[in-house]
Amino acid sequence: MEEFTEEHKEEPVSKTQFVVRAVWELVITVCPALLVALFINVFVAEAALVEYGPSMEPNLYRGYRVMTEKISYLVHLPRRGDVVVADRPGNEVSLIKRVVALPGETVEVRGGHTFINGEQIEEPWVTNFGGPSYPPTVVPPDHVFILGDNRSNSRDSRAIGPVPVDSIKGHAWLVYWPLDQIKLVP
Repeated sequence: MEEFTEEHKEEPVSKTQFVVRAVWELVITVCPALLVALFINVFVAEAALVEYGPSMEPNLYRGYRVMTEKISYLVHLPRRGDVVVADRPGNEVSLIKRVVALPGETVEVRGGHTFINGEQIEEPWVTNFGGPSYPPTVVPPDHVFILGDNRSNSRDSRAIGPVPVDSIKGHAWLVYWPLDQIKLVP
């Protein structure tokens, strides 16, 4: 059996060393977690709040929080029917609307109904047709035309024109708040 000698004794840890070790452990644990969260928020997904008005009711109500993903629009343009979060002109609060027309298409809105290249499209998501009309207009390259699902109560491309694709922050796909309303965005 080996004898216990002075060289095998552990040095007592001072309060300063303890604090330094604790801070170091905190830094090497929290910093990577913050970097991962920041990466996800900037490049992968982001939460958005439905802030104003009834424009997307009854599919999305004021106060709903939705998760948006950002990856798919790096690969392809938004598609008709996608619900997107887009920056508004003049740094106003972001819009949450549905893409109805794509670049190069001629869009027209009559009585809240959408016509693409002269043909009315099917819009099962619309809950209330109406609101202002919009004359036949070609959607410019790198733009989309967005409308609210509650057409008679929506400030959308009929008022602000086609939206640049690079102003779209993400594709809204999941309602996660309030908890009793968790669902995929219709």
